Amino acid sequence: MEFTEEIKQFAKRVVKMSSSVSNEESTKMSMIVPFFQLLGYDVFNPAEFYPEYTTDVGIKKGEKVDYAILSNETPEILIECKWCGEELTKHDSQLFRYFGTSPAKFAILTNGLCYKFYTDLEEANKMDLTPFLEIDMCNVKDAAINALKKFCKDTFDKDSIFSVASELKYSALIKEWFKKQFEEVSDDFTKIILSEIYDGLKTQKIIDKFKPIIQKSFNGYINDIVNQKISSALVPEEVIAETSEDSLTEEPQSKIITTDEELQAFNIVRAILSESISPDKICYRDTESYFGILYNDNNRKPICRLNLDTKKKQLLIPDEKKIFSRYYIDSIIDIYKYKDKLLESAKRYE
Repeated sequence: MEFTEEIKQFAKRVVKMSSSVSNEESTKMSMIVPFFQLLGYDVFNPAEFYPEYTTDVGIKKGEKVDYAILSNETPEILIECKWCGEELTKHDSQLFRYFGTSPAKFAILTNGLCYKFYTDLEEANKMDLTPFLEIDMCNVKDAAINALKKFCKDTFDKDSIFSVASELKYSALIKEWFKKQFEEVSDDFTKIILSEIYDGLKTQKIIDKFKPIIQKSFNGYINDIVNQKISSALVPEEVIAETSEDSLTEEPQSKIITTDEELQAFNIVRAILSESISPDKICYRDTESYFGILYNDNNRKPICRLNLDTKKKQLLIPDEKKIFSRYYIDSIIDIYKYKDKLLESAKRYE
């Protein structure tokens, strides 16, 4: 299974089990340790994954961080754990103290549902107060998983991670700022816009007058971009091709070749769906980039897509928002493994 899919499946499991986890120790054993095992670490080898690692903090001797990931007996990552029902906002200062007395370059604060990754971008050997990466198991994003891959045992390179940590940190802060403006524009953001469009004096009265206008315009612009992207994605590739060909004197030969394997895959999907949907409502359209299976031959009602001419065969199934999840299959027979997901996809259009 691909790493991204493994993390997403793992996230679903830990979110489901979190309601039955009642203390820190059970959080560690059922949620946190398996997470690092998924990253490739030998969690049963204290030479690699050391529990209760001793860090001397100031005059306090023998204080211990929950886990340390070691390389040649040197800590590379410190991990401080809390109960899954506990907020992490109050505990970064504890990890801050540990970080300053350790040669570790990275520190992770987690409650099994949220993982906050820290380093020392602002000042050497002094942990930043703002994490450069957060993994939220309740809302796992592909971009965060791609960054998480760098912490896998087989690919871990502290210099490489540190070089991109700054970009990750400030990208997250910028996105958060835009999110806040989307919800309610600030006075400062309003002033920036007014400096470009309004020549008069920017008094508080003028700022208050323009804030709702700017809010509406900003949200409208974002919605226009999103709708444009969605509309482009939903336009059949055949229509795009026909439009682009109008100005040509010669009609180019189609590059689309429907293979026997694609037709066999279509028949498998139709056989699966025929349990609850009339087979004549299940159609296919072949394009240059994918083989699509549709409900009622409607391009706006995709049941699934297939990419069978790649090195790794792929089955893509949309959710209710038409966002496709990708599943890798060894052969078209593996399509049967996704019977429930295909039925769920098709039944939305009934």
